[in-house]
Amino acid sequence: MTKVFNQIKNMKSKLYIVSTPIGNYEDITLRALRILKECDFIICEELKEARRFLSHYKIEKELFPLNEHNENESANELILKLLEGKTAALISDCGTPLFSDPGHLLVDLALQNRIDVIPVPGASSLLTALVGSALDFEKFYYYGWLSPKKDIRRKQLLDLRKRKETIVLMDTPYRLKTLLEDIVKLLGPNIPCVLAFELTKEKEKFYRGNAQNILNAVERENLKGEFVLILRNTNE
Repeated sequence: MTKVFNQIKNMKSKLYIVSTPIGNYEDITLRALRILKECDFIICEELKEARRFLSHYKIEKELFPLNEHNENESANELILKLLEGKTAALISDCGTPLFSDPGHLLVDLALQNRIDVIPVPGASSLLTALVGSALDFEKFYYYGWLSPKKDIRRKQLLDLRKRKETIVLMDTPYRLKTLLEDIVKLLGPNIPCVLAFELTKEKEKFYRGNAQNILNAVERENLKGEFVLILRNTNE
């Protein structure tokens, strides 16, 4: 997308990328709270989630939704608001914005128009899962979300057999069992594996062992929830 607001300049405009908790509302930084209270408006993924989150901290701000359904149409309008000399905070439903979330187009346009883009670090499911895994992650490969299509997903897993680093995968809660079944079949039942389940929430639990052990636990306990799956490929 080309730069469309060349003629407007205001160096006071700022876009903060604010990380929010991934489950436990206590996991927010003092800086994040200050920015959310001081900014002129907040750009959120979903209005309902944002209102619930902000009401917990008694923060009232004008909200503008930005998600996969409206980003192309809304990004320019939000840039115009920022170029009036305003500051905004971009948040996702939880965790660090832009990490498997919308907002990349907005950030690109902000930088094109010389709007300061300022990250405010905080909670991340990726690092939380890794540090709790007890696996060696001095070098790790973040693959993220596999394809929901069976054949493509299996090809992706076969390609991952070539990786020697610790591998990090994510997926939706309802595909956890299917994902583990594919891993057992294609990468082997004994591949070292850690399931970081419902991180920072009341039901948080780390399941450590191999893929077959963890698949058994998922089936036995009928686990359904947010997760990060970490594999340690022992193939040399």
